[in-house]
Amino acid sequence: MALQLLGFFLGMLGFLGTVAATVLPHWRCSAYVDTNIITAVSYMKGLWMECVSHSTGIYQCELHRSLLALPSDLQAARALMVLSCVTSTLAVLLAVMGMKCTQCAHALSTKNGLLLGGGVCFLSAGLLCLIPVSWTTHSIIQDFYNPFLPSALKYEIGQAIFVGYTSSCLSLIGAFTLCCSTNRQQQPTRYPPPHQMVGFPSAPSPPPAVLAAAPSYRPPEALRGNCVPSVLSVSKGGYRLNDFF
Repeated sequence: MALQLLGFFLGMLGFLGTVAATVLPHWRCSAYVDTNIITAVSYMKGLWMECVSHSTGIYQCELHRSLLALPSDLQAARALMVLSCVTSTLAVLLAVMGMKCTQCAHALSTKNGLLLGGGVCFLSAGLLCLIPVSWTTHSIIQDFYNPFLPSALKYEIGQAIFVGYTSSCLSLIGAFTLCCSTNRQQQPTRYPPPHQMVGFPSAPSPPPAVLAAAPSYRPPEALRGNCVPSVLSVSKGGYRLNDFF
């Protein structure tokens, strides 16, 4: 359960970071190079707005009014970041229902499926956030080192880019943690019969049958005294050896 909670909270932090990176306008910040050393005004560009910060403390922002007039890379970055936020929301719902500390599903196979689905959604959200952030970083660096581009049009990497990198890494780590914390179906343990187990005392053997002693033979009373006692008789009480042969 601890591993599931760790993966869930990492994914949640990645989700919140993705939302913050999507909303913040600090994707591109003014670069102070060459003759562009005026620090009284700084420009910032984001996915949804452009902002100007004055040294007097005035902060002005203007939303992008036309969607079709935006560059194609900015439109793609918008779509990917929004899709990453939606996927992260779905991942949070699936992970909550699939964790052991919740009562949304009772079957182990169902919980494993939900938890694995949440991990896959977090993985997709992290990749969707990583793509536009990496592409924007490449574009900023390429324009910065372009000798034919005026210094006033050069920008540096803004804070929202670093937030995007951090949130994508957290989402990926949380996804792998959730996928590794799924509980596998345990097979019932089969034990051998007791007489085959090593060290198990065998059943005591039944005691041998005690043979009853045969009763001594005595002739019937009707035969007593039928014959005259002879010399071969052992006893003179009426019993003779002839009676036993």
